[in-house]
Order: sequence, then structure tokens, then C-alpha cells
Amino acid sequence: MARRAKSLLGLAAAMTGVSLLWLAGAGTAASEAVPTNTTEPRILGDPNVGSTLTATRGLWTGSPTSYRFQWVRCPDSGGRPDGADCAAIGGATTQQYVVAEADAGRRLRVRVTASNADGPQTAASNATPKVGEVTMPVNTRPPTISGTVAVGSTLRADPGEWTNRPGFAYQWRRCNTNGGGCSDIRGADGQTYRLGQADRGTTIRVRVTARSGGSIATATSVPTAVVRATAPPAATNGCPAGTGPIRADRLSAPARMLIQGQQLVPAVVTGGTNSLTARFRVTACGGRPVQGAELYATAVPYFQFTPRRQPTGSDGWATLRMGRLGGFPANPGQQELLVMMVRATKGGTVLGGVSTRRLVSFPVNLAT
Repeated sequence: MARRAKSLLGLAAAMTGVSLLWLAGAGTAASEAVPTNTTEPRILGDPNVGSTLTATRGLWTGSPTSYRFQWVRCPDSGGRPDGADCAAIGGATTQQYVVAEADAGRRLRVRVTASNADGPQTAASNATPKVGEVTMPVNTRPPTISGTVAVGSTLRADPGEWTNRPGFAYQWRRCNTNGGGCSDIRGADGQTYRLGQADRGTTIRVRVTARSGGSIATATSVPTAVVRATAPPAATNGCPAGTGPIRADRLSAPARMLIQGQQLVPAVVTGGTNSLTARFRVTACGGRPVQGAELYATAVPYFQFTPRRQPTGSDGWATLRMGRLGGFPANPGQQELLVMMVRATKGGTVLGGVSTRRLVSFPVNLAT
């Protein structure tokens, strides 16, 4: 048929004297210029339950005028490169997707369809790693309360430490003098709480709710001391009245904390020592133990053992476990002493007038 059409055109040219150019494929429709994907879409974010993932469009030729997104749930293998054998996730048709519990243990892709006047074209992202299983946040250090326990004062909650980086909600509770029989304080759901007359003669606790993805866990602080009518006047020497342990937040200038005790395990640091357990005792006001002082210790020079910080207990002692670093020993001649800088502060306030620091040393024998 093409040969016959060519002959007819040649004959027409001969009869008219007009030169004609034969175009291969003439008489057929030209290919449509639909978009072509040159760089595949990508998924940004960590594939964990509760996390938000964001899809990029990828790069396309053909000047697309619109894009459509479809998130799909794939088998362990990740499915086909184009995601055609993955299951579409209902309603997941925007550029962002919040990973659901149903995705746990599966892999995800996003399919992007680019369109222009000539039609649509679809490209898929690579598959994510398997979505992590639902993990409940776990409390590793209980919540605490700081502030003066007296009517008119403001208490502040520290949520403590948790796994899985959760968000927090707070509920303050009013309890009896033993810390039991607690009930929620209406409207007291912020990180701080101002003590009122209704709190006089009671103790206060705070319950922290941690939320990670779709999982929730709670932890409650220990009770405060019994709420007093008003805060006692500050002593002229900065020391609170009474005997026994002193809370660090009750100290004020000119009182000063002292580091009066030190212990180390092992007692002698050797060339084979990989970790240290150091204990220090903080006192003030004539030898009374200080509770809640923030104690920090590091070897000097640095990079010999991991620096550590820890609050002191009611006996004034804090225990710090320090791992060996690449800088130990500081030099081949370090045969006698390991020097540490130790600092005790009031709630991390170094310049509060009651902090202290001290250089301490422990024996070293690299020959053993």
C-alpha cells in the first residue's frame, strides 16, 4: 500500500513538475507528548507508626499541569518497581501521609501521576524499609516537681525521661499528707501549677501522660512535702532552718555547697580499665547533705572518660558511671593520677552564688 502511494505521488510530481518530499510514516498520528519521569519520586521521613511521611513529585518532562498522589502498602519484598502490585491505601491521596498501625511490618511506596494536555503518566518511589512495630513509650526516669511548696508559690513539672520521643500532657493532683488519696485538680493541666489556699496542708503530685504514635503511657511523680501556709523568710546565711537534708532549691547566697566526699571503683585505674563508677557527696550549711543538686564530673584533660551529670539523693551522694574514651591515657607518662573536675550546681545555675567546683584525683597504674 505504501509502495503504491509512493508511485502515485511520483507520477503526480512528473505530471505537475512539482518536487514532493516523501515522509516516512506520513498519514499516521504523531506520538503524544505525555509527561516523562526523569527522576523518580522520593519519600521523606522515618517510617514509624505515627510519623508523617512526605512525597516529592520527582522530575518530569512535558510540563505537567497537575499531579496526583496515591500511597500504597507493599509486601516484604517491596513489590514491583512501579508499585502496581501494592495495595492502595484508602484516602491516602495527598503529598503527606501519617503512618498508621495497619502499616506496621509493611513497606510503603507513593505513586505519582503527572498529567498535561496530552495525557497522564505514573511513576513510583522506591519502597521504604519496613514500618517499625508500634512501640509504647517507656518511662526511664520518673517525673519530678521543683519549686517552693508554699501557698502562692509556683511548682514546675519535669516529665522525666522516656523512650520513643513522645509528646506530654500534665495533670496536677492533690493528695493527703502521706501522698495517697489523690484527686485531680480541676484545670491544672499545664507544666506549672500555682499553689492556692485549697492546697494548704496537702501534698501535690503530677501525673505525666506520654503519647508516641497511637500508644500512651503514664507516670506519676513522688509527692511534695506538705504545702505550708506561706514560704518561710529566707535565713540571713542562706540556709533553711532545721536539721537534716537540704533541698538544693532552698539554698540561697551566701550559702555554698561543698563537695566533701569522693569514691571510685576500681580504686586504682589501670591500663585495662574500661569504665569507672565515681561517687561524690555534696553538703552545705555545716555538713548537712544537699538533695537535688546537679553534680557534673569529667576527666581532665577531656576525652578520657565520658562526662556525666546526676542529681544528688537525700544523703547528698550522686553516683556517676563513666565509660572509657579514646583519649585515655592522656599521655604515655600518665602513671600516677587521674584528675577530674567536679561541679555541683543549684538546678544547673552555675552563677547562682551557691555552686561549687573542685578538682579531685584518683590513683593510676598503667603497668597493670
